[in-house]
Amino acid sequence: MSTHNNTNCGIRESQNGCRVTLEQLQVLPLYYRETIPADYIDAMGHMNVRWYMALYDQATWHFFETLGMTADYFQTSRAGAFALRQFLNYFSEIQEGQTVALRTRVLGRTDKRFHFMHFMINESSNQLASVFESMGTHADLEKRRSAPFPDFIANALDGALKRDQGLGWDAPVSGVLNL
Repeated sequence: MSTHNNTNCGIRESQNGCRVTLEQLQVLPLYYRETIPADYIDAMGHMNVRWYMALYDQATWHFFETLGMTADYFQTSRAGAFALRQFLNYFSEIQEGQTVALRTRVLGRTDKRFHFMHFMINESSNQLASVFESMGTHADLEKRRSAPFPDFIANALDGALKRDQGLGWDAPVSGVLNL
């Protein structure tokens, strides 16, 4: 993939002044890929906004699994994760038959919360289509309240965070989500 400048890539200068290229995004873990079917297309001739959220949700579940937050963990521990805040940017259209890949970067965590970004790359057009920034919390499903991460999930998050902090480029965060 070729290097895209700020205008072509779709990542505008963020609050911290950073810019990101598709090459930089390729090193992030891939958590979901899909070729867009006709039923995802709306009256405007591009993928409807509801499907962006569905694709981001799929990537999130796969990301959770790598941290140890599996269906079995949720059921046996009566723990889970709640979304607290989300910020979504659209940069380029996605059309029927195009393939998108979702890559994820961990931005931070506290004893209960985590902050991450998904990057939706249109592999068919070599463009960044969208970025989804999210803050969530680990939860006790009995009490329906935030709860500290168990050590094995905290350690997995810390490992991903350390990897992502070593990327050599700043994440294009919105500035509206803070841990």
